Amino acid sequence: MGKTVTEPKLSKKVYEDELEKLQIELVKLQEWIKFKGLKVVVLFEGRDAAGKGGTIKRIIQSLNPRICSVIALGTPTEKEKTQWYFQRYVHHLPAAGQMVLFDRSWYNRAGVEHVMGFCTNEEYWEFLRSCPNFERMLIRSGIILIKYWFSVSEEEQEKRFQARINDPTKRWKLSDMDLKSREYFVEYSKAKDEMFAYTDTKVSPWYVVEADDKKRARLNCISHLLSMIPYDDLTPAPIELPARIENKGYVRPPLDEMTYVPKVY
Repeated sequence: MGKTVTEPKLSKKVYEDELEKLQIELVKLQEWIKFKGLKVVVLFEGRDAAGKGGTIKRIIQSLNPRICSVIALGTPTEKEKTQWYFQRYVHHLPAAGQMVLFDRSWYNRAGVEHVMGFCTNEEYWEFLRSCPNFERMLIRSGIILIKYWFSVSEEEQEKRFQARINDPTKRWKLSDMDLKSREYFVEYSKAKDEMFAYTDTKVSPWYVVEADDKKRARLNCISHLLSMIPYDDLTPAPIELPARIENKGYVRPPLDEMTYVPKVY
């Protein structure tokens, strides 16, 4: 067998230039979603440290949080554990003119809950049977559902874990569950394959993002997302600011009566 050809790294300038172009297009997509009253749901799944969060951060960077929001749910409460499994996710589905990005989603049951034993075997298989029907129901209701799986190699995941340990600003990303998942790499692979066998359907397919190269993964994912929803450019004409009207009769309070933030820098 021949050697695997490694793609050269993207330069910082090329990456930033391309990202800026894509982010401008995301703003256009946002305005189209608002104008047409679309309901968009995007799921981001994958192994720990696969780059989901970094991609989401670049997507929302220039968007209006009233139109595009991120949902990252924590551990279910005791009450939520007694509800229909999909119930707490349904609560966060978009209204018309909104896009919701799920940083992990209902697929927790097919991944971490199954591998770590947080759900019963019956609950796991019921999820795999009912999930395709649940997603078909969402799509029939008018929701545009897009599912991304970020694929990262064991070697690259280990490098990112080590980088997080050594960076105080990223150490919070490593939960006890993330650390424990290192012991279950093969089990998570089996769970992912089983999940795809049941839920990678024609109506609601999985789109795999090769994520060993973070920069390429971000650009490829955003480019694909833009291709999934046809949109027109609704950029308004250049705006001219009206002249300010002077109010000669109003006297401002003295500035030295204000409380200022200390000038540390």
